[in-house]
Amino acid sequence: MTFLTNSSSKVLDPKTSKRRYPEGRIIVMDENFKTFEHVANCLVNTIPAMNKKILGSYVKVDREGLEELWRGPLEQAELYQEQLKSKGLTMAPLRKT
Repeated sequence: MTFLTNSSSKVLDPKTSKRRYPEGRIIVMDENFKTFEHVANCLVNTIPAMNKKILGSYVKVDREGLEELWRGPLEQAELYQEQLKSKGLTMAPLRKT
């Protein structure tokens, strides 16, 4: 049995080729014209891990103008971001970490 090898290929060293998967952060901005209940329902119905207890931190949004509510894989963050925008929430630009 013979194996053909491509002389231009090389084996990647796992120490140098290992990269961390990029993360995204979902940041909700304060909205004076939407009720807390509307915003909470949008978040709970869009982000599976979100529940109303976690949304207690949403009070911080009212005081400071914005709050990071979720962090995770970038592709998932992009999906959540688009879904929340489509429900009328004001979102900060997606922050990549």
